[in-house]
Parts: sequence; structure tokens; C-alpha cells
Amino acid sequence: MKLVSLTILASFYFSSAVYSQIIIIIDETSKNSSKQMEEKVHKFNKLTDIEEYVIDQKGTESPWIGIYTDHKEKGTYICKKCNSPLYKSTDKFDSHCGWPSFDDEIEDAVKRQVDADGKRTEIICANCSGHLGHVFIGEEYTDKNTRHCVNSVSMKFIEEEKKLPDVIEGNR
Repeated sequence: MKLVSLTILASFYFSSAVYSQIIIIIDETSKNSSKQMEEKVHKFNKLTDIEEYVIDQKGTESPWIGIYTDHKEKGTYICKKCNSPLYKSTDKFDSHCGWPSFDDEIEDAVKRQVDADGKRTEIICANCSGHLGHVFIGEEYTDKNTRHCVNSVSMKFIEEEKKLPDVIEGNR
């Protein structure tokens, strides 16, 4: 490991010289580390701008525009970013909220965490941590009393008779 020290001299009208010292630590393996980091960042499925906004930046698509809001086919909804199976079509229901709604997830597929606003519960893909939407409890839409409100752009649908794509391993 190398230690590099840079000294910056700045002079100002109202004071004499001001000295700042910045210490940068360079690891000999940093070239390999950053290459591995770059590969890790880019190993997931390529996302469109809106998908990246919703999945990586925790945005929300507008209500009623998502392709899966009124979708009724049988199959599995997978994560758009990493292909991890998230929801079965048998758990999808009409909540009339403007986004696809599910009352259950595939076991260990979805993690819950407090949203940045501190009031809602965010749901993320357990494999890649991609933002899916929010979960609401106690609304009594179904017997399970749970509504996963999911952005369509966070998912891809695979018909029941088709083979699911390989999961791109993330941070499980």
C-alpha cells in the first residue's frame, strides 16, 4: 500500500496563505479491485432510463401506465434487473390502485425495509436490492391482508409454460 500526500496552497485576499493537506491511500490492488467492481456493477441486465430511475434510484412509475397493472396471464413475475423470481400470478389481484398488486411473494424473494419517508415499508429484490415498490398491511383487500404495490418496470413476466431465465447472482 502506498501513501500519497498532496499539499494544496491557496491564498486569499483576507488572510495569508491557507494550507490544506489531502491524504490519498492507494492500494496496489486497486486496479484489479476497480475492474471487479465495474464488472459487478455491469453484470445485471441492462436497464432503460425509466427502469434505472425506478429500480436503482427508488423512483415510482406513474399510476395506470404499467404493462402489468391489468395483466391476467398465468406465470411468474421476475426482477427486471437480475431475473430473480418474485411473484406468482396466482398471488396477483385487482386493487384498483394503479399498480400491479400481489398479496404474497415467492419465499425469500422480497425484503422489506423502512422507506426513506419513515412512514411506508419499501420492498426490494432480495437478490439485487432493486426497488420494487411498497407493501401495505391491514387494508383487507384479500384474506392475506397484504398488498405488495409493485412498479411494472421493476418486473418482467414469464409465461407459465416457459423456462425461467437464470438468476444473475447479486448480494444475497
